[in-house]
Formats: sequence, structure tokens, C-alpha cells
Amino acid sequence: MEMDTESLQTRGRRHGRCLDAFFVVSIIFLFVAVGAVAACGIMVVMELKVEVDGMRRVKSPENRIGGTSVTAYKMQNFVYLRAGSSQLMNTTMKWSPVNHGEGTSIGNIFTFNSVHHSLQPTRAGNYFMYIELNLTCTYHCNAGLLTVRLGDQLTCSVKLHESQDTTPVSKKCWTVAQMDGKERLVTKMTVPQGGLDNWTLDKNRSGQGMFLVDP
Repeated sequence: MEMDTESLQTRGRRHGRCLDAFFVVSIIFLFVAVGAVAACGIMVVMELKVEVDGMRRVKSPENRIGGTSVTAYKMQNFVYLRAGSSQLMNTTMKWSPVNHGEGTSIGNIFTFNSVHHSLQPTRAGNYFMYIELNLTCTYHCNAGLLTVRLGDQLTCSVKLHESQDTTPVSKKCWTVAQMDGKERLVTKMTVPQGGLDNWTLDKNRSGQGMFLVDP
């Protein structure tokens, strides 16, 4: 039985092109999916931050559904902490919750240790985590790399340039990570050996947070 070599080669090339096309489509789908998660996460974070700020200004009773406030329902799986110091140095970062009435910006599935400034999600699952940094040059500022690490889960680095401009420098970093419900997260700040003179962290506009992605 004779084999059509040319036909087999043609089929092989077609098969190869199909695999290549499938691979490209898979990669595109992956990027779209990651982008969708990021967009969704950022939208939720911004919405909850607005509500947290709103609760600080408004002390009137909220609308309730079945005896449970809408805001409380949204906040139970969410935590937001604001920076507690404007200094940039090699240190464990200090954080503070946002208080609103009788509650705080710490959901009931999180434990925050105000002495060690550690944060623990007490429920296992996938979490959207983010860090937001806003920095300002107050005089003549040198260049350097500022790095903030949330445990082993998220690293956020800001490359600061030599400047005399007071225009704020902003950086947002995020990730989705799986937590076992036992790990305590501590945030470490690292600066260059020579320091970052005259750079300050805007405490009111810098913070970190996370929320449970799993239903």
C-alpha cells in the first residue's frame, strides 16, 4: 500500500497550525480572565472604600434588610487598613482600621493584631489582595526604590526619581492568593541603604486590603 507523503505532510502542517491557533486563543483567554478578575476586584475595592469613607462622615442609621444592614453584609468579607506612619524606612509597617460608629473596616472573617500589626484571614479560600501607595516629595528628594511586601503573597515596588516636584507619586498592586485560614500576614517596608530623604507616605491615601473571592 503506497502512502501519500505530500498529503501526510499537508495534514501535519494543518494540525500544527490548529494547535498553534488553539494555544494563542488559550493565552488570550487567560489574559482576559486575569484582567476581568483585576477589574472586578478594583471595582469592589473602590466601592467599599467609598462606603467606608461615607460611614465615617454619616452617622445616621442605614437601611436594613431583614435586620442586617446592607453595608455590614458587604463588609463582612472585606478588610481595609490605612497606613499608620508617613515615614519611609526599613520597618514593619503600622496600620490602623477605619472606624465608623460602633464598627470598623475589619470584616468578621479577619483578625487584626494592633500590637504586631499582623492581619489574619480566618477562613480558607482565595483572596483578592491589594496595596495602594501615595507618596509626596516635600523638598529635594533623592531617587531610590521603595518596596512593600505583604507577607509572601504580594510585593509592591515604587521607583522614585530625584525630584523637587510636590506632585504625588501613586502605585497600586494586586494579586489573588490562596490562604489556609491560619497564616498571619505582616507588611514589611524596605528602602535603599541611603534612605529616601524628604519622601513621605500619605497616610490618608495609602492602605492595604483584601476580600474573599470565593462565595
